[in-house]
Amino acid sequence: MLFKRKVKITRIKKDQKNFIDDIVLVESPVDLIINSEPLVNIICLQKDLKELAYGFLFSVGIINSINDIRDIKISEIENNIHIELQDYIDFKLENLNMNPVSRVVDTTCGIPSPWRELIKKSLDNVNSKNLVKSKDSLRINSNIIFSAIKKMQISTPLYRETGGCHGAAIFDLDGNLLSVKEDVGRHNAIDKVVGDLLLKKHSFEDVFLTSTGRLTADSVLKAIRAKIPIVASFSAAVESGIRLAFAYGITLIGFARGSRMNIYTHPERIIL
Repeated sequence: MLFKRKVKITRIKKDQKNFIDDIVLVESPVDLIINSEPLVNIICLQKDLKELAYGFLFSVGIINSINDIRDIKISEIENNIHIELQDYIDFKLENLNMNPVSRVVDTTCGIPSPWRELIKKSLDNVNSKNLVKSKDSLRINSNIIFSAIKKMQISTPLYRETGGCHGAAIFDLDGNLLSVKEDVGRHNAIDKVVGDLLLKKHSFEDVFLTSTGRLTADSVLKAIRAKIPIVASFSAAVESGIRLAFAYGITLIGFARGSRMNIYTHPERIIL
């Protein structure tokens, strides 16, 4: 499974030019095929593909648990993942109204609009707004958030080696690391940790999510779907993410670095 390789580079440092080997990441298009029909092409790091598949299908509302999948086969040679859903899953590809561009999830701008609409529809079906807001009494010390961000950074070796990927992690409320994954796309990394917890059959109750990436609407939607009430990153939040977090009761934290953080929404959950 090739997800990184050496390249020859020219490095200029302190007025010196050197020819050295460097490590770069290899992004690959992976086809997700559902019930023998192509669903989506995900540009990703060819690593933890099973977790990515489960996390993506859960995030967009096609499955609710690992029991909804009857079979999964991953072909690293053909770059595809074949999934057979259980017969009781009422999923019809033609109902998605996808064009060819919408079927590609790249590493730059997140998920295309039709997928966002599918997620929002699944959120409305289960009344996620009230389910997340029901966790308003949850409290966590800011030091646990700071410590979790540091643990995530330590546990993302590809980022430290190449600087070319994102990381995401899920922790319990005591700050214990439950899952950490990396990918060239910030949204893929989140799908991978969500999928990892699904495969471990670990509840999403009393956990929080951390990320290295910008806190966009895509990232927040995935947290809402999993009913995760706290999302923290050492990067910035953008308006679309803040608006969704406020509406659905998510505590959104950006620039969590060292001993400072910016809390954009629902700050009452974070105590000193």
